[in-house]
Amino acid sequence: MAKFNIATTRNQFEAIAQLANIIWREHYIPIIGLEQVDYMVKNFQSAEAMYSQYLDGYAYFMIIHDNQFVGYLSIKKEEESLFLSKIYVSKDYRGKKIGKSAMNFCEEKALEMHCKSITLGVNRFNVKSIAAYQAMGFKITGEMITDIGHGFIMDDYKMEKLIF
Repeated sequence: MAKFNIATTRNQFEAIAQLANIIWREHYIPIIGLEQVDYMVKNFQSAEAMYSQYLDGYAYFMIIHDNQFVGYLSIKKEEESLFLSKIYVSKDYRGKKIGKSAMNFCEEKALEMHCKSITLGVNRFNVKSIAAYQAMGFKITGEMITDIGHGFIMDDYKMEKLIF
């Protein structure tokens, strides 16, 4: 059973950033290429970027499974919805229901915050993740193309799951 420890210290964000670097390189280089991965890791998955997001109201949680740090997630309440900004699990721990456990944790947080839905963005070419989200009850509700600078874009689907 996974546990979710809130991250608040710079050391915790350093640990998350180290794991993010590994996960992003193995998962996203085939989807968006090395140059964009380098740019996004530096600007959105570094300890400094995540700590800044934390100070801006994003809650970060370290996912612990069998006493091992195996992933992380980030959420933020936006009006009546919980935005799932990040959810990543190490390759060696995928297929062990940790992602489902993390999503259940997000649903509990959403209910605690009186949210009516959970929303997220997922790269439209990240077919395995899209299928996993759909299996957990998410539906594609739109497309988002976001200019993130230096000639890069994020070409995502917006997904939503209604919760009751």
